[in-house]
Amino acid sequence: MADEKKVVDADAAVEKAAPKKAAPKKAAVKSAEGGDAPKKSPAKKPAAIKSDDKYEARLKLQYRDKIAGELNKEFSFKSPMQIPKIEKIVVSAGVGDAITNKKFLDSAVTELEQITGQKVLRTKARKSIANFKLREGMEIGAKVTLRGNRMYEFLDRLVNIALPRVKDFRGVNPKAFDGRGNFSLGLEEQIIFPEIDYDKIEQVRGLNVAIVTTAPNDEQARSLLTKFGMPFSKE
Repeated sequence: MADEKKVVDADAAVEKAAPKKAAPKKAAVKSAEGGDAPKKSPAKKPAAIKSDDKYEARLKLQYRDKIAGELNKEFSFKSPMQIPKIEKIVVSAGVGDAITNKKFLDSAVTELEQITGQKVLRTKARKSIANFKLREGMEIGAKVTLRGNRMYEFLDRLVNIALPRVKDFRGVNPKAFDGRGNFSLGLEEQIIFPEIDYDKIEQVRGLNVAIVTTAPNDEQARSLLTKFGMPFSKE
């Protein structure tokens, strides 16, 4: 019995020391035509957008390539930094009905965002007026400040699409400047913008558009806006 146990132990030691055989490789999958199935290439990641591929609005390019030079020639500035330009455009809407029904303010905010393509800020009352049931801090309006490409895009749509849709339009008031190169424009209906669906609005309401420029006086500001296509009426 002792000899048999030694034989068994010796066989176990040999088996343990012997290298394991590698598992047989799987046969390549054959395609329907009989050839090897093509290997799938890893999915390619979308190419990253280059930082220098920046979009510029049409009017922004027009100002840089044409309007700035025309203004410099017209007023003979000593430095290119003196050439007037549009700094920002503020679009706002007063919603007095929001005192009794907040739904009107929500509608005005939505429409203003559709028109400008930018998030809108709700404006609050600065003081209380008992006769109008207005309390300080109540939300009664909305406004948005546009700069850069969105500013130029809004001006482009305002001048070339919205204003021509005004009924019996004869031009904007050329005297609506504040003496410091800033221009204000009142619109009676927001539906002149194509982004607004007439069947979905709560009510027709007006908008205020303030164009702030770097011009030191109204003469230069008027020339700047005229070159952008602002349709001033004849005095």
